[in-house]
Amino acid sequence: MFRNKSKPTQIDQIPQEFRPKHVAIIMDGNGRWAQARGLPRVEGHRKGADSVQTVLEACPELGIEYLTLFCFSSENWKRPKQELEFLMDLLHRYLIHERPTLEKNGIRLRVIGRRDGLPANVLEEIDRSLEASQSNSRLNLCLAINYGARGELVDATRAIASKVKAGELDVESIDEQTIQRHLYAPDIPDPDLMIRTSGEIRISNFLLWQLSYSELWITEKTWPEFGREELEEAIASYANRDRRFGGLGS
Repeated sequence: MFRNKSKPTQIDQIPQEFRPKHVAIIMDGNGRWAQARGLPRVEGHRKGADSVQTVLEACPELGIEYLTLFCFSSENWKRPKQELEFLMDLLHRYLIHERPTLEKNGIRLRVIGRRDGLPANVLEEIDRSLEASQSNSRLNLCLAINYGARGELVDATRAIASKVKAGELDVESIDEQTIQRHLYAPDIPDPDLMIRTSGEIRISNFLLWQLSYSELWITEKTWPEFGREELEEAIASYANRDRRFGGLGS
């Protein structure tokens, strides 16, 4: 069952060991939220930034140690030029505005994705935030920007092939751990729970390797409508699942 329409349980009753440590979210439906209200699509992205803030504040309180947000995919470059310019400007301003918040709340920023194609001012602010937050440890926030999972696997394969060609790696020694070590953020554990908003039931080229055994939770609500209540509902659903990893489970 992908959809869970039951009322969330009291989150305080869920022991920490039954909660996800790493939550990944596909933040879908910003444009649809705006269009349903007769607003320009960009207003949905602006409103969606408020949901990011809400979730960021809730995660440490709920015992979540890692949060990965699918902010901008490598396929999103196909969108209208005006929307792309707005998204890059929003990202630029968000990185500047939220830097003090990262420090205040002990949030370490990580970024996965290809840097090619991103505006210079965005890359500059990304690097500043990465450096400023590297010693924080309360929550690891990973932003997937200009990210595509197939591209990540291509980049990992190229890096491995280069080492084989240079004689630094034997072909016969390549295993799953080898691939894991060459992903964009190899030290971040795989997501326990993947949330997608706006009712779409697909992964959309997001963390294909890492989501192999993640639990999925889909809500019909768009991302601007997503808040702490929905996050708690997703955690409650996760806590009631039997994760077997190919075995018989409990």
